[in-house]
Amino acid sequence: MKEQLKEFLTIDDFDVEGKTVLFRADLNSVVKDGKVEMKERIEENAKTIRELSEKNAKVVVLAHQGRAGGNDFLPLEQHAQLLRNFVDLEYVGDIIGPVAIEAIKKLTDGDVLLLDNVRLLAEETLDKTPEEHAKSIFVRRLAPLADIYVNDAFSVAHRSHASVVGFPWVLDAGIGRLMERELRALGRAVNDIKRPCVYVLGGAKTEEVFDIMEFALESGVDSILTTGVIGSFFLYAKGVIPLKVDNQLFEYVGRARRIANRGGRRIKYPWDVAVEVDGKREEISLDEVRANQPIYDIGEKTCEKYGEIIKNARTVIMKGPAGAFEKEGFAKGTKEIFKAIADSDAFSLLGGGHTSAAISDVGMDKGEMDHVHVSLAGGAFLRYLLGKPLPGIEVLKKR
Repeated sequence: MKEQLKEFLTIDDFDVEGKTVLFRADLNSVVKDGKVEMKERIEENAKTIRELSEKNAKVVVLAHQGRAGGNDFLPLEQHAQLLRNFVDLEYVGDIIGPVAIEAIKKLTDGDVLLLDNVRLLAEETLDKTPEEHAKSIFVRRLAPLADIYVNDAFSVAHRSHASVVGFPWVLDAGIGRLMERELRALGRAVNDIKRPCVYVLGGAKTEEVFDIMEFALESGVDSILTTGVIGSFFLYAKGVIPLKVDNQLFEYVGRARRIANRGGRRIKYPWDVAVEVDGKREEISLDEVRANQPIYDIGEKTCEKYGEIIKNARTVIMKGPAGAFEKEGFAKGTKEIFKAIADSDAFSLLGGGHTSAAISDVGMDKGEMDHVHVSLAGGAFLRYLLGKPLPGIEVLKKR
């Protein structure tokens, strides 16, 4: 992994004092009733921003929130308030206009400036090459005002967007501290696997998880523990629980059956499940599951058996919660899996947006997971696991 990071420049490779640094952060957060919630992404990005500020850099932060047309597509004023819990900064509701440009020119050593949501610019999200994005108005307006570009937003590294690939094409560029940690952990999970290697896969993004399963089986994974919706599909595929009539479901079950035949005994399935009866959690055996009955979690017996497998692993990779942890009474499976991982001596990597969100939501103490790497990325995490190139990473490699 050390060899792999030699492909990149880090903050340690730059003398940032007195320099203007364009810093691509990931501040994208959950929005409830129009209010942006404090999430680990904001706190972790703030650490690198503060380090650059303390080294007397002039830091210009580029970030996004949501997607155009979505309920969470907001300006970054609230993010500025949340960031101020960790670092002093100025915020302007502008990106490439005269207000933003004047604010950048007025920065003094150690100052931090947050610009508005970069996705307010239509050209930000156009799918273009780095060279094409480098010619955009966005890049041509801001790049001449900067000396260095630093990307600390691994979660957008799979996007060929202007703020991700355009600036490093024309500026000296490197990776931030959070990006360093992500690349080290993912590189270890992919290139330096200690066995037994166990994948714990759940969540609702079925096709993504199927892709991971197929890749993991090719890579020689020792065990795949299925949970959540994924576990249900394999139980349908094996004929263990009754299958409801649904064309898309048939398609998923067909793929699950093919993967099951290929994976054999390496793929593990729930032994029991949790359902809702009179508004409360009830754990039942598989032969008690009725047709069309929603399954919301894995049961206690499954937690115990999966826990034993995790205990004996040397590498654990988890994507997706074990059940509907947001639903009252059904966070138990996800929490028990987290506890098993926390108690294991294995190198453990957890990824996917819902997985990282679930850690605090199910009541896990941050200290319990301090030796577990929790990736704050979703799509980028997936692509890296599958061995696919990420545009935002490729453009940062030394040329």
